[in-house]
Amino acid sequence: MDKADELVARGANRHRAGRMAEAESHYRRALRLEPNHPDALNLLAVALRARGALTDALQLSARAVAMAPEQPLMLANHGAALAEAGRLDEAVAAMRAALARAPADAVTWRNLGQALAAGGDAAAALEPLLTAAKLMPEDPDAWLALAQAHAQAGDPVGARGAARAALASAGRHRAAAEQAQFMLAALGEGEAPPRAPASYVRHLFDQFAPRFDAELEGRLDYRTPALLADALGAILPPQGVLSVLDLGCGTGLSGVALAPFARRLEGVDLSPRMLDVARARGIYAALHQADLLHFLPTRRANFDIIAAADVLNYLGDLAPALAAMRGALRPRGLVAFSLEAGEVAPYELAAGMRYRHETGHVRALADAAGFTVLAEPRVVLRQEHGAPVEGVLMVLRPTGG
Repeated sequence: MDKADELVARGANRHRAGRMAEAESHYRRALRLEPNHPDALNLLAVALRARGALTDALQLSARAVAMAPEQPLMLANHGAALAEAGRLDEAVAAMRAALARAPADAVTWRNLGQALAAGGDAAAALEPLLTAAKLMPEDPDAWLALAQAHAQAGDPVGARGAARAALASAGRHRAAAEQAQFMLAALGEGEAPPRAPASYVRHLFDQFAPRFDAELEGRLDYRTPALLADALGAILPPQGVLSVLDLGCGTGLSGVALAPFARRLEGVDLSPRMLDVARARGIYAALHQADLLHFLPTRRANFDIIAAADVLNYLGDLAPALAAMRGALRPRGLVAFSLEAGEVAPYELAAGMRYRHETGHVRALADAAGFTVLAEPRVVLRQEHGAPVEGVLMVLRPTGG
């Protein structure tokens, strides 16, 4: 074994032990000795992708494939990186090439199915995801991905069956169990919890981050941030002098709409990869990775405006969120948020795994939290499966403020 191989082996040992900084150091030392070492390129790409350095990971995984084009592991890892970057057609091609050489690779079958589903072809995703689940029946993530694809393909029976299998295989994997139970509740089996599991929301938007803006503004005709800014502007014209919190800021699309109001704009979101995209916009004074119910109590009377575009859809019981927003707001501040409109009080969990709220109940919660409703326009938030998603915007001010 030469020195570069030895360094790669040491790095791989540390990688398996979770000592990622040491692993990266060993891979980089190997590449200084042998710049085109395919294993060092591939493993460093995997390590970088795990910590969100996706651009560098893509470059390195492409070099690894160039050095070893017949190695299925190189093709599979490059395909996974392409999928995370939102380059779905290229990802599918790379993963199919990997599977032609290594057809027992369950993880790549799962990744292929998820890439196909993300590209809008849920029906085509079913076969690779079922293959993955059969190859690793003890892995709840494979069953969850299959359940989601069945749901997207309009097959609730198949979705329930796969979600049950995910729950049965979850064992001590608490996050997987919570996600399976949440999905079953959305499919009408079991009581809806008061909120979506944080692990589900974080994973969903981490995976969605690279293609979020293009998909929402293109295919889904996403309008919520602009509509919220218009509703706020009708009450308080934007003058760039306020402290503004973008709650659930995502990639910063909502921040762009809110920026004209702000002297200081902050954002908070569960997804680190969404925050990476938001950070690149250069419009936020600060960005925080946190659950909103944990973050807001740390900022007592700190903001003039708190806005939440398509965020409260992932909460059923809105009472804790409204109380937390009231505490973080200054006396004459404004809260503005969107909701998907529902007819069932207090809320219902829809098959799309988002909550719909009955507005009369939300008005009562707002009053109990110390708010007065200033505006409540009905709007179309976006398109979904070719149909409009009906919603309501609510603008609130502290009572007596």
